[in-house]
Parts: sequence; C-alpha cells; structure tokens
Amino acid sequence: MLRPQGNNGMSAVIQPWEQMSGTAPMASGEPHRAIVCQPQGDITLSTFFAQVRGLAAHLPSGRYAINLCEDRYRFLLAFCAAAVRGQVTLLPPSRAPDVVDDVRATYPESYCLGDGAFAPPPQYWRLPEVLTEIDGDMPALDDATLVAIGFTSGSTGAPKPNPKTWGSFRTSTAQNLAALRDLWPAHATPHLVATVPPQHMYGMEMSVLLPLLGNAAVHASRPFFPEDVARALREAAAPRLLVTTPVHLRALVESGVGLPPLVGIVSATAPLPQALAAAAEQQFGCEVRELFGSTETCVIARRRTAQEHAWTLLPGVRLAPQPDGTLVHAAHLEAAVALADVIELEGHDRFHLRGRNTDLLEIAGKRASLGDLTRKLLAIPGVEDGVVFQLDEAGAAGVRRIAALVVAPTLSEAEIVAQLRAGIDPVFLPRPLRRVDALPRNETGKLPREALQALLRGGVQ
Repeated sequence: MLRPQGNNGMSAVIQPWEQMSGTAPMASGEPHRAIVCQPQGDITLSTFFAQVRGLAAHLPSGRYAINLCEDRYRFLLAFCAAAVRGQVTLLPPSRAPDVVDDVRATYPESYCLGDGAFAPPPQYWRLPEVLTEIDGDMPALDDATLVAIGFTSGSTGAPKPNPKTWGSFRTSTAQNLAALRDLWPAHATPHLVATVPPQHMYGMEMSVLLPLLGNAAVHASRPFFPEDVARALREAAAPRLLVTTPVHLRALVESGVGLPPLVGIVSATAPLPQALAAAAEQQFGCEVRELFGSTETCVIARRRTAQEHAWTLLPGVRLAPQPDGTLVHAAHLEAAVALADVIELEGHDRFHLRGRNTDLLEIAGKRASLGDLTRKLLAIPGVEDGVVFQLDEAGAAGVRRIAALVVAPTLSEAEIVAQLRAGIDPVFLPRPLRRVDALPRNETGKLPREALQALLRGGVQ
C-alpha cells in the first residue's frame, strides 16, 4: 500500500480508499517484532494477538464497545479483540460519566469495557488481570469493516460521530507513516511515548494504528507530568519519538526536565506557538513536527513549526477552498469532508491556515478573528493561559458578545483589559473578561465550549 520513493518519507504512493477491497492483516511485521514496550519487557506481535484472541473469546455480546481503558496496551488489546468479535469501538470525547451516558443512550446496543477500578458506568466489563492466550493465525479484517466511531471534542458544539472503516484506517496510517518516516533511521523500529489518550483520534492514529500497521512500538503508559514523560522515554529503546500536545510540551519545556535522546517530537490537537516549537527543539535537540487534522479527516498535513508557517499536505490529500471553509479530498476518505478552516493555497501541496469561519468576527463593519484575539491575550506578560470566545446569546444590540477567561495570578482584570486595549479595536475587547485559576482543558488540551460558558457563569475567582 505504501511504496517509499527515495529518502524523503513524504514521497510515497498511497492507494486510494475506493480502490481497496478484500481483507488485510491487523498488523504489519514479523511475529517477533515488538508492538508494546513496558518496564517488564517488550510484548511481541505473536504474544499480543494470542491475548487478543483470548480476550475476544470472553467479551460480552453487543454491537458496540465503549473503550475506557487507561493502559494503552489494554486499550490496544480491547480494540483489536472487539474488531475480531465484529464489534465497533466507540471513542467518546471524554470519559466523564455524563459524556459516556450520552454515547450509551445514542448507541443502545453498547457496553463499556475498561481496566480501571473507578465507579463503573452501567453495563461495564472490566478486563481480567490475567490475560489468557489462544494460538492461531494473524487476524484479518475486510477493508469495508466499520471498526471505530470517533467523536469530535465538543470545542465548537455538541460532539459529532465519525465512522472509520479498516480500509480508511490503513490508508490514513500509510499517509502518517509517510509524514514521519524520515525522522528515524532506515530499518529501525521507533519506540513511541504518547501523552495523548488513545480515545482521541490523534492518539488513536499515532499510538494505536501506527504501532499496529507502521512497524513501531508504543509505551504502555500515558504519562502526564514531565517527570513521568521522562521516565517513560528512558524505559523505551532508541530511536524514541514523543507524541504529545502543546499543553504537555509547554510543561516539559518550562519544567527543565532532562529527556533521553529523541529522534523527534510530534504535536497536535491545538495550535503550536512557533516560539514554543523553537524552544523545544533547542532544549531537546530534535525536530518538532506539528500535525494538522481533525476527527472527521484524521491527519492531513504537517510542518516544522519552528521554521515553517505553511503546511505540507500528506500524500493523497487535496484541498479545495470554499467561501465558508475548505473541502478535504483524501485517499482515505470515501467522500470529501467539509471543514470550517479557512486556508490559502501555496502551490499544489502547501497551504496557510487563516483561521476558522466560526472564529471570524464582524462587528460594526470591522473584522477580527477569535484566534488572533487569543494570541494577543496570551502575549501579555503575566498571562499564563487564556482564551477569547464568543457567547451564544446576543446582547441588547443583537450582537453576540465576546468574552475571555484568563489565568494571570499577578494581574488584575483591569490591567489585562488595559493591555488589550493598546492593540485591539474597542469593539473587540472581551466583555466580560474573567480571571480564573485554570482553564477547563480536557485530556488533549482542548476547551469544550460548554465548560467555558459554565466557568464564565461561575464568576471571578
């Protein structure tokens, strides 16, 4: 499916989704190659699929399985076991009880499975501590098989389902491998450490599908604090690749923690500031490669943010600008997908991101974007975190107000507004602007819209 041409990993032939048919193995590589690394030792493909077959034989009945596993190895096991049983894995945008309940209500033929001892939701099945093994051939799936449904984060509204087939996952993984392959030496097996949960589509692509189909190994944990990330990287063999988010990367840079040699750092889920990318490259001695994508499209572009403003499309991806956003045509998509992102093309395979149509503001004949307003807020000395967003309800003049939440322990709200006033037209000044202890970021650093509005209603901290 993927035939590299030359040394540049971006030069590859990707087989289009509509041309894929028949069955394909659930993993690539020899039976003895490692798929998961952990302190107790690597787990090979042969052991992994013996446990997949054993787990599949004991799963509850049901059309859908909501995978809540914290341990990445057990998530991998449960995902593959569910697919072997013909069950579709549901990937909720959060493991919060209300979110899980909403997914269960939408998919009544579902059950939850996980590895935690937390207060279980209804119809919860916990993976056994001791995993049985059943020998057999490598499992294979038809490319048309629906294997997962991912949900958008809710940062721009209610989460929306996005079905994924095995064929589309195979093609998108080939594209991702083409985008990353030049980071590590030829014939080497990269060992990944990921801070993003596997339930998120970025985490699914980089820490589940890439180890399965890309001849990589992934650390079983999901480290959160800088010291935990460093420990997991030390437990992984070289060449090491860190898969993370801007929030986690900033914490790593600011902590001053030492990391073992890396071949690269991959970042996604939110815009990566160029200054942060440059600081990370200098501090950790490797390239920081930012990926651009969505739950709807999977990853579609990449760039070296410390040195580039333009994005490079992955093989098989084509963009068509629209008045209200962009149409994405890709080898792994059955049909074009419309995104709210506004782009400007540069040649046939590069583009500049100009914002989202939902971010664009027009008040009193003047224009601005929420993204640019947020960047100006974050540039104020003393502001540690912040976001500017537009409220749902309109004011007395019929205009939806602009609000802001700011983490700035050493500044007052009046001081923040005064700083903003120096660089922002008065019609776009946030009213209200609230100082808070922390923003309600989810596991990937995103800000669900409902959580922002609830925090704003909570008043000044």
